[in-house]
Order: sequence, then structure tokens, then C-alpha cells
Amino acid sequence: MASFKIEGGHKLNGTITPQGAKNEVLQILCAVLLTPEKVVVNNVPDIIDVNKLIFILGELGVKVEKLSRNSYSLQADEVNLDYLESEDFKRDGSSLRGSIMIVGPLLARFGRGYIPRPGGDKIGRRRLDTHFEGFIRLGAKFRYNKEESFYGVEAEELYGTEMLLDEASVTGTANILMAAVLATGTTKIYNAACEPYIQQLSKMLNSMGAKISGVGSNLLTIEGVASLRGCEHTVLPDMIEIGSWIGVAVMTRSELTIKNVSWENLGQIPNVFRKLGVKLEKRDDDIYIPAQESYEIQNYIDGSVLTVADAPWPGFTPDLLSIVLVIATQAKGTVLIHQKMFESRLFFVDKLIDMGAKVILCDPHRATVIGMDFESSLKATKMTSPDIRAGISLLIAALSAKGTSIINNIEQIDRGYENIEARLKSIGAKIERINE
Repeated sequence: MASFKIEGGHKLNGTITPQGAKNEVLQILCAVLLTPEKVVVNNVPDIIDVNKLIFILGELGVKVEKLSRNSYSLQADEVNLDYLESEDFKRDGSSLRGSIMIVGPLLARFGRGYIPRPGGDKIGRRRLDTHFEGFIRLGAKFRYNKEESFYGVEAEELYGTEMLLDEASVTGTANILMAAVLATGTTKIYNAACEPYIQQLSKMLNSMGAKISGVGSNLLTIEGVASLRGCEHTVLPDMIEIGSWIGVAVMTRSELTIKNVSWENLGQIPNVFRKLGVKLEKRDDDIYIPAQESYEIQNYIDGSVLTVADAPWPGFTPDLLSIVLVIATQAKGTVLIHQKMFESRLFFVDKLIDMGAKVILCDPHRATVIGMDFESSLKATKMTSPDIRAGISLLIAALSAKGTSIINNIEQIDRGYENIEARLKSIGAKIERINE
């Protein structure tokens, strides 16, 4: 188990380039299973969750070649389906929630796909029903081994159909989309997720020869094709990491430039930070954040308290609500944070309260934050990271706090953030990794 030791209260300065998007690359890597030809993927982040998936693909028989630090060549021309029923796979697959997305491509190309009950963040109920109901609608038979928590779908052939997803699940949409591209006939997916990650996956699949229309909307139409070819794909910068670096700059009252952020794919993120009083400028494709000694939360026009809530794209991403909450602790004013999509993601606020933040946890989904306008600094403390996003939020709080903080269970942070301590050090942070 490793920990971070953080000496807070220091101003930072410099330039940061965001890593490739974790939530996009997990889909993209699974899509290589749809073709026997070579696929090159660029801007792949070097993080635990991505490396776990690359390992699983390698065990599955995919030929993996690392071309450079963040580029890979993958070729699935000799897939070993027996691995799917091995004890090794039951162990490997259960440690990574993203492994669920190998099922759609395997079902489409080989007629069967299996997965142990996947792990991931403990942030509330995250159902798999959307995925499997979609596969069943395409003609697959579903089975579940309750003793081993092992799921399976099988089909001699998949057939295009119309379906309405019970929720606009990003991974569910990706999985069903990858299954439908090789189905016979036309599939229409209503209430599809339309995040930039899904748009990127759709563009990649179309470059491989798929016929997907409606990209960027809630209705995807897929005309099935007989086979797909190889391609080269570059992953977008990670919008969640971009939001995290904004949080770092604001809480440490530092000047920071975030390079090559792909502004057109940030959606509401810049506007939500501006509502919190954060100043940020668009400079070409960069975000420039000036040093701010104070920032004030905007109320609504009638004077009522601002609510920041998550919603499916183009709404505000739930992955950044914990960052917004931390920023609000030192703002001038009050905000209500409403976490609609996951019921356990706000439980980390007790750590912030220990640090002196004024936060009222109303229920599992809502927290009221009364900002202190830096009149009272957060206090250093010892804490444990419960999940990726809460972990980075606590790290940001520790960088702002007076004194030395310890964060345990930082493997959670490493799951989603590449080489985070070295990158923080490069802009002046006092942070040290302690391996126990």
C-alpha cells in the first residue's frame, strides 16, 4: 500500500498537458476485438485501469506492441476464447469494471462473450442490466452463474432491432454499439449516451468500415456490416483531468496553463467553473487560469442559492462534482451540490469536514457547501482515498491545506491519473510518494 505525503499551502506555477481520456480509451481498446487487422491507438494514458485492460487483451491472445510511451499497436487475429472460462480471467476481469466492454465485441465477432462481475469504484449501484438487455434484444441468450458471479451471452447470429435504453449509460451504449456494428440488418438505439467518448468510438468504428449515423445525438442508427478493417485512432484529452487541474490551480491560488484541452469537447465544464467565480481564459486550444486570491459563487437571478447537479451529456459530468465541491469550500458564497447519478459519491465529505470545511451532507445525494473565502484555511490531516475522483479531490484539498497531510490507498488515484506526483512536482507542489 502506498501513500502521499503532501505539504500544503504552497503556490504553484507552470504548464500542464492533460493525459488521454481514461473513459474513452477503455472503449477504444475493447473495439480492437472487432477486427483481425492491426489497430493503432495514440494518446493512451499510462494508468492502472488502462494497463489492466491491455494485460487482459494480451491474455486473450491480442498481439500488443508498445510503439512509444503512449501509443500501442493491437491485433486480434488469434483470439483465445478459452481464456474467458479460465480462473485467471475470473480473477483479472473482476478487478476492472471497464472489462465489461469486451463482451459486445466478442459476442459480435465470435458469437459468445463472458465476464465475471466487474469491480471498480465503490460509488453506489452501477447496474449491468442495460448492457445485457441490449444484447438480448439483438438476439443473444443470457446466462448467469450465481455461485461464481459469472455472466455470459451467446448467439449464432445477431439481428438488428430497435431498442430504448433504460438509462443513457455510456459503457452500455458503447457495448451495444460494438455488438450491433456486425449484426445482420439495422439497429436503432434510442436514449443512447452521446458523450464525446461515444462520439469518438463511433468515429473510430466508422473509419473501420461500420455504418453509424446520428453520432452526437441520443438516437444512433447502425447498419450492420460483414466485417471491419484496421485503423489508427487518437484519444481525446481527459476532460476529468482537465477539471482536476483547474481545481488544483484555484485551491492553491496559482497561475496555471492547461495545454491542448480540445475546447469543443468540454461541454458545460468551463461554464460551471465560471459560475463558481473561477476565472479561466481560452487561449487557442489552451485554458489559462490566472492566480486568484478570491472567487465568488454566482447566485441565481432571483438571489437563490446556486445548485450544481450532474446529468447525462450534454449535462455536467458526475466525475467532476467532487472537484466542484472542494473548490466551493474556499469560495465566497454557498452552493448546493446535487449528485443524482451515484448515491455514495458524496460520503468523502466527512474528510473535508475534518479539515475544517463547512459542508452539510443533506442526504446521500446532496451537500450544501458554505464557502470560507480563504479566511479560514483547511487543516492538514490523515485520510484514505475511497475512489478515483474523491481521491483527487482530497489531494487538491491537501495541497490547499496548511501543514502536512497523508493520503492512504492512493492506488485509487493511480487508477485514473498518470504519474500525478511527478506532474504536480513539475509545477512546484510539495508531494512525496511513500511505499509501505
